[in-house]
Amino acid sequence: MRIAVVGSGYVGLVAGACFADLGHEVILVDNDQSKMTALRNGQVPIHEKFLPELLTRNRGTRLQFSDDLKEAVRVSAAVFVAVGTPPTESGEADLSYVESVAREISGAIDDYKVVVEKSTVPVYTSEWIRRIILRNGTDPELFDVASNPEFLREGTAVTDFLFPDRIVIGCDSSRSAEVLREIYAPLTGATYYHRAEAIPQPDRALIPPPLIVTSTKSAELIKHASNAFLAMKISFINAVASVCESVGANVNQVVHGIGTDTRIGSRFLSPGIGYGGSCFPKDVMAFRAVAREHGYDFRLLDEVMHINEDQRHRFLRKVNSALWTLRGKRLGVLGLAFKGGTDDIRESPAIAIVQSLLQQGSKITAYDPAGMERAREVIGDHITYANSSYEAAHDADALLILTEWEEFANLDLGRVRQELKYPIVIDGRNLYDPEAMAAQGFTYYSVGRATSHPDGVPAAVLKNGKKA
Repeated sequence: MRIAVVGSGYVGLVAGACFADLGHEVILVDNDQSKMTALRNGQVPIHEKFLPELLTRNRGTRLQFSDDLKEAVRVSAAVFVAVGTPPTESGEADLSYVESVAREISGAIDDYKVVVEKSTVPVYTSEWIRRIILRNGTDPELFDVASNPEFLREGTAVTDFLFPDRIVIGCDSSRSAEVLREIYAPLTGATYYHRAEAIPQPDRALIPPPLIVTSTKSAELIKHASNAFLAMKISFINAVASVCESVGANVNQVVHGIGTDTRIGSRFLSPGIGYGGSCFPKDVMAFRAVAREHGYDFRLLDEVMHINEDQRHRFLRKVNSALWTLRGKRLGVLGLAFKGGTDDIRESPAIAIVQSLLQQGSKITAYDPAGMERAREVIGDHITYANSSYEAAHDADALLILTEWEEFANLDLGRVRQELKYPIVIDGRNLYDPEAMAAQGFTYYSVGRATSHPDGVPAAVLKNGKKA
């Protein structure tokens, strides 16, 4: 099928590449000429596993890049709108880009099209898109508006698209539902998974994935409700971690105890410095704004956001507790991206913490495997950018772990201790075992667990500080 994907940002680029890998003919549309030129030349603008392979495999054949939206609409059966919906000052989603695309689409519809919301949008957006297209003189028989929310995690977005937990299509007509069924048939019919060049199957993949057909309003709410619930799980376990610290319990043991309950599950029960990124903060605020607009005060979401913000302050208090004063202190920082596996620093708690430390007079040397170039755009040269974790630790008064990159969990701890001025590690992601760190000679602070010190700790510990 011929598909147009409007917007070459995170969602649009991944969706376009994956649709092409499923066998569709895709035109990825963006009015940013420099971005289109870079993509045509083989440059990949985001750090995302498997994305370079898909772009290389499909670029110039099943995947084309264009700045001509109207022509792309004319030759396509389905038009996926994947433009940005940034938050306004009040927390509502800014839908001006969606509206602009809807207006331009209306002038190019000359036979039946399905216009599909792929961006995360509030409920009723599909109705507004339809209304805008009709206002611009389009025959109502020539189009339908559908919702197809994305559930992509940065760092594993390609895998999430091709091996989804579920595919949700919100359609108010059987005709539009049939088009979307056909688009996803290589996944729901499992034919994609038998191809030799298919992306490797992740653990616990459900093949074929279920296709859930709902109304457009329900699909719009499913996306916001999903992200809000996941953010709530993160804030909940961070609140539990705070209680654990107060009473002397170990949050890892608590997580194991509650996460094995099949009604709860262990995923997203990882205590740390809070959620960030382009989705959770924006979507929680937008969902709250939608609820308020329709007469419901969703106070639970207020507390989710409050706990998330407080978690960063609690971590900063740990740093102060470990070092007493921060002015003039040299700190090594591991991690600037909001999570491991991505270069995205949007709403990154690591960036927020670094900025707070700078305000208190600290000198920071930071390392991130992928996010330093983007971090430099925000922080500038107020910090030093290291070439490795060990360089970041060199001569530092303490080492702070702010992002859960796998390589940070597998450091040579003996070398880290040699590089540090003082053997102090403040871990915002709980990557190491406290007893193991103490046995290696570190004073080790983490989240929801007691601080461990070198004195009086058993020495029988596995290599690299991993617990026996």
